Amino acid sequence: MTPTDLTITPRDRRFGRDRASGRHWLNNDPIATAFFNALSITFPRGEAFFIDSVRAFRDGVPEKLAGEIAAFIKQEVVHSREHLAFNRQVTDQGYDVSRLDADVTMVLNLAYSRPAIVRLAATMALEHFTAILAHQLLRDLRYLDGAEPELAALWRWHAIEEIEHKGVAHDTWVHATRDWPHLKRWWVKTLMMLIVTKHFLHHRARGMMELLRQDGIRGVRAWGGLLRYALLRPGILRRVALPWASYFLPGFHPWKVDDRALIAVADTPYAAARADGALVSAA
Repeated sequence: MTPTDLTITPRDRRFGRDRASGRHWLNNDPIATAFFNALSITFPRGEAFFIDSVRAFRDGVPEKLAGEIAAFIKQEVVHSREHLAFNRQVTDQGYDVSRLDADVTMVLNLAYSRPAIVRLAATMALEHFTAILAHQLLRDLRYLDGAEPELAALWRWHAIEEIEHKGVAHDTWVHATRDWPHLKRWWVKTLMMLIVTKHFLHHRARGMMELLRQDGIRGVRAWGGLLRYALLRPGILRRVALPWASYFLPGFHPWKVDDRALIAVADTPYAAARADGALVSAA
């Protein structure tokens, strides 16, 4: 269950507005940079989808969950804004992201053609993905080692808030399907995670390869570098494999792993940037 003392705190920060980033902003490594750039391209449209999916089921939820949904929406609105700014820096460095953006649009158009409860299940699965990746970013400093400081701060800030609201889509799903048999609930969410995983890995890998192609890195060199980065060193996908698999266990809940201690360590720089009523209208 979501901790009763959990606070979801929108932090209204702006990153990297005062200087342009380098083309390979992460340790001058085109592989690592492509990994994060390709993820970021998906966020503005993806987070709008998450907001729509959760908002569709917020009527009638318990008061505590209603407050968490409102805070979730505020956080996602600012995430979209900051990744739009980040993505502009990616294109300013000469990258053409039109193919990546077209992939995101195609997948989301397909998702929007499905019933609202299916979209919520997809959001729940993707929120688990983002939460376990965020856990790794805060747990191991190597992932952002050598990054330009403002951009490293952006990704850590995003990771903090992804962990904070990691249970919102799940709890909304549980409320929305409260009259379903347990087996049906488990089967739908399991099937959706498998579909989401296939699309996520395929399209993100394709996006990363496209960015590397624009850097003149192709074929075995590109695939070898990407697989080495993702699976060996630092191996972020290898490290999230077991947390990903935990999603399929009966009785799974995102907060069975309480990683708020990671937030407490990483959150200090954002203490002066708590969002107040300025974002209330977004909810």
